[in-house]
This record gives sequence, structure tokens and C-alpha cells, in this order.
Amino acid sequence: MALPQALHNLRLPLIAAPMFLVSNPNLVLGCCRAGIVGSFPALNQRTSEGFEQWLEEIQAGLNASQCTTPYAVNLIVHHSNPRLQADLELCVKHKVPLIITSLGAVKEVVDAVHSYGGLVFHDVTNKRHAKKAAEAGVDGLICVSGGAGGHAGTLNPFALINEVREFFDKTVLLAGCLNHGHDILAAQAMGADLAYAGTRFIATQENGASAEYQQMLLDAQSGDIIHTPAVSGVPASFMRQSLEKAGYDLAKLNDKGDVNYGEKLKPVDDEAKAWKTVWSAGQGVSGIHDIPSVADLVQRMEDEYRAARARLAL
Repeated sequence: MALPQALHNLRLPLIAAPMFLVSNPNLVLGCCRAGIVGSFPALNQRTSEGFEQWLEEIQAGLNASQCTTPYAVNLIVHHSNPRLQADLELCVKHKVPLIITSLGAVKEVVDAVHSYGGLVFHDVTNKRHAKKAAEAGVDGLICVSGGAGGHAGTLNPFALINEVREFFDKTVLLAGCLNHGHDILAAQAMGADLAYAGTRFIATQENGASAEYQQMLLDAQSGDIIHTPAVSGVPASFMRQSLEKAGYDLAKLNDKGDVNYGEKLKPVDDEAKAWKTVWSAGQGVSGIHDIPSVADLVQRMEDEYRAARARLAL
């Protein structure tokens, strides 16, 4: 296990992934209080001032409950994100324990986080991006395999994990269709140190997802997930039903869109509207059938994890 000291005392080796327009302080605090890492994208707040308010709200909530489980912030390291430097400075100011970087691994960002003792994990979907992130000095690689929600890759998790482990001996995380405690154990058996779950936490009581979004997730099957670059410019997984409802021509979903994270910050922007009505999910939807509290979900996953270990006599 290549696990940093800050993550040694987790109840389960699990991070709840940051989800655009879904993750919020309520979800982060629910996860941390349940003993797993909670996270959110900085861009879920429309301004850096609002982002700092969330950082203060989360830290106050952790202090009030005497919770020491670390939380994470997702930063989009892409040239089109005009807030990167300001948001990074706020992360340094508030000493955010874990930064999850996406769409660019930059040594200067890693160095800034390391300056106060923070950790940097980076999203990767292939070996080439993983090597670039490793060269930038990140502390962990999040292997986003085929079937994952959000900005997912297409590689089989066995292939992706094995390729990354050929050259990377730090923390490795696996993302893609992880709903149950035995899924977490399977990820560890494959060579991951931590599991990284997003879709399962959309179907919980503490987040910003609408009731309609959650119901569609409960009704969807793995075959309803469409992987397309058309919505955000980066290939991502969405539920077919929401794409159809939003008027997308399913025959044209392989057409690449433009990547522009500055546009996402505009409150009346078409893409921001799209992400509110075109809902992301991974193929793991087929195994999600209820909307528990985070506390109840983590308890269930822990029971499943321990039962799987017992079955295998571990």
C-alpha cells in the first residue's frame, strides 16, 4: 500500500469524487464525518469569493464535529480556466489537505500545494497522461477507467492499472462503477490503494442533485450511458434519457465540442445550463437502487467490504 500518512485513518479506502453541480459542502461534510474523503470542484461556486466561503464553511463544520478526516478540492488545470491562479492561492491560504487536478498536470501547481504539506492527486485516462503527471511530481494518480461517470476514459481497468503500476509506485486510485464494499476490495486486489466513487454518491441525500436527476439515475441501466465529447469538449459519460430530453441528436454525439472552462463560469451560459439538464453518470447506475444518507451508505459499504474480506479469508 502506497498510502500517504494523512489517509491512513480512513474508515474505508475511499474518496467520493468531485462532481460538477452536484458536490457541495453538505456532501463533503457528510462524507468526512462518515470517515471517507469528501470532495468538490472549485468551479461549483461561480466566483472565487464564493469558493472561499465554501472552504470556510467546510472547515467550520469539520471543527464543530471534531472531524479530522481530510477533504479535497478539484482544480481544473486548463488554460481556459481563468480562475485557476486565484483558486489555487485560496487553497494554499486555507491549506486544503488534498487537491485533485484535472485536464493538466503542472509542476508549479504541485509545488504550491506541497509548500504547505498538501497532497496532489491527478485524474488520468491513459498511460501518456499518467507519465506526464508523474513527471510533474503528483502524489497520486486517479485511473479513470471505462464505464466511469464524468470525464471518463475508455480503457479496461485491468489494463489501465497495470500500465500505471509499471512506472508509478506512489498512491493509485481506481474509478469506474464502484458502488459496493466488495468493489473497493476488488480495486485493491487489482493494485489500487484507494477507490474513487462518484455516481453512487449522486444517489445520496446530501448533495445538489435534483430529485429528477436522482430518479433518472435509479431508473437507468448500464446500456443507457453514452460516452461523448459533444457536451463539454472532453469525452464524458451521460445518461441517454437526459441527452434525449435536452434535444441532443444522438447520431451526432461523436462531434467534438470546445473545451472552455471560462464559459462554465457564466451564469447564463448554454453549457452550464446543459450540465443542469444533461446529467452525468457511470455504467454503475445498474447497481444503484436507493437514495440513502451518506452515513448509511458508508456503513453498508463497510459491511460489504468486511464480508468480502471474510469470504476470501483476508
